[in-house]
Amino acid sequence: MKKYVAEFIGTLTLVLFGTGIAVVSGGDLVATSLAFGLAIVASAYVIGNISGCHVNPAVSFAMYINKKLSLKEFVLYVLSQVLGAICGTAILYLILSNTNIGVGALGANGYGSLSANNISLLGAAITEVVLTFIFVYTILGVTSDESKSDIAGIVIGLTLTFVHLLGIGLTGTSVNPARSLAPALFMGGTPLCQVWVFIVFPMVGALLAALVFKNLNVLKRRGK
Repeated sequence: MKKYVAEFIGTLTLVLFGTGIAVVSGGDLVATSLAFGLAIVASAYVIGNISGCHVNPAVSFAMYINKKLSLKEFVLYVLSQVLGAICGTAILYLILSNTNIGVGALGANGYGSLSANNISLLGAAITEVVLTFIFVYTILGVTSDESKSDIAGIVIGLTLTFVHLLGIGLTGTSVNPARSLAPALFMGGTPLCQVWVFIVFPMVGALLAALVFKNLNVLKRRGK
């Protein structure tokens, strides 16, 4: 039970601070990228030894593919992450609705008119697959080597930062279905209609990362 509570808290923190700083800073590229990255660094060193600090259904999916989680654990991880993201967005909504900033788009992802640079559906799909692949592949690599355990949280946080530096101007950067679903549920309308892109394609990126890691890194260590 502790690991599911940890995932709930970690995802809540990620969404609250990541999307919150995106709204408060007016979408500042560096501030928002650092917010997501630093939230992961903080959570990794607090809940990493409890749940592994996935705080992302795409990461949990990759762990499931590589047999690090059972199907039951995977489902409960994702449920905890989605609930955490929703609660994080709810807290942000309550805070922002009591300011003169307004709730804005609550950090919702999007393409077309919802993208800062009007990216197409195909462009958004490619972006999310590639960025999620890089992020998840890094996680699988750094967490598979115990000698890197002391720096794993920093490496993962910096990786999330640099994928955001590219992705924010394109899709707002998802790479995390829970993080995308929560603000879309609150916003409704077009963000909710488009959210399937930010659920499906991060999962595709995670699947590719898991398969590449399994067939490249793991087999290499076995000498095959």
